[in-house]
Order: sequence, then structure tokens, then C-alpha cells
Amino acid sequence: MVWKVLGGLLALWIVLSIAGVLIKGLFWLAVLGGVLFVATAAIGWAKDRKQIKP
Repeated sequence: MVWKVLGGLLALWIVLSIAGVLIKGLFWLAVLGGVLFVATAAIGWAKDRKQIKP
């Protein structure tokens, strides 16, 4: 369940970043999408690493 949500969020952030690059004047949207993508990936990585430890 958690992985589906994280995957959906990662896909959403990629779409926002691409839209920000393609639409002139929305560079801030590309930056925001990139920051949110990295943050979501870091949260997913931390959750995965936490579950591996006994």
C-alpha cells in the first residue's frame, strides 16, 4: 500500500517537473517538482531501510 502511494507521488512529481519545463514561465514548477521528487524518494528509501533492520 505504501509503495503504491509513493510510486504515485513520484510519478506526479515527474509530470509536474516536465510540465514546468515545457510551459514557459513555469520554471518554479519544475524546481518544485524536482524537490518534491527527491524528498519523496528519500522518504521511501528511509522507510525501506527501516523495515530491513531487525
